Amino acid sequence: MKFIGIDLGWRSGASGLCCLEWINGQLQILDINHKKAIEDILTWLDNWVSEEPAIIAVDAPTLIPNATGTRLPDKLTHKHFGKYHAGCYPANLSLPFAQRTVSFGLQLEARGFTHAPIIEPQQLGRYQIEVFPHPAIVHLFDLNRILKYKKGRLLERQLELGKLRNLIFENLPARQPSLNLSSSPKYLKNLFFAEIPSTGAALKAVEDQLDSLICAYVGAHWWYWGKERNLVLGEQATGYIIVPNSAKDITIEF
Repeated sequence: MKFIGIDLGWRSGASGLCCLEWINGQLQILDINHKKAIEDILTWLDNWVSEEPAIIAVDAPTLIPNATGTRLPDKLTHKHFGKYHAGCYPANLSLPFAQRTVSFGLQLEARGFTHAPIIEPQQLGRYQIEVFPHPAIVHLFDLNRILKYKKGRLLERQLELGKLRNLIFENLPARQPSLNLSSSPKYLKNLFFAEIPSTGAALKAVEDQLDSLICAYVGAHWWYWGKERNLVLGEQATGYIIVPNSAKDITIEF
């Protein structure tokens, strides 16, 4: 089983891409990449999961049923994760990015990746889900607030992104499912040991790639545990976001 994380550029920006595979009871990193054009993203995807079982975990609203206003899952992120500063940007069909993100979800469906707001844990299949790194990071690493590596001064973003990289390296190998970083391809280790870039474009590329790794891991966590250790914000009719649960019990009410 493979797990693809896509930190999709909602408008026209580049997207971070990650491919994990479940091998001998652990997650192995097969590739982390960065692409701009949707056609290039899909070509990369087809190369890694042509006909294989996989979950595609996308950080973007691929289901948008509402013409205006805010989707239910977006409201729920603010209700339950606002205190962590982890509420997401509202999505509706009148916004400029909507055609791109919805179309991307449809192209995944055409490849056989069905939406999976409900899943039978550890069953092979071809699925897609929507994820959101900020609340996932808060829960996976038991934080009191998000890591603010997306906005602000470059130095502050650089420091916060370094914290995220350290948390991934120190914590995900010890979680279940376990992410094996010791046997990752040598060039991927640069993502974890090289100095965090200090220039805007290079910093953004590392940010996208680490976000895609978080997306892929959330997809694996959903497949491994299902609703036992994950939250589902919304449902297919409203749009939904999958978030790993924390150690604390949380009940989501619509």
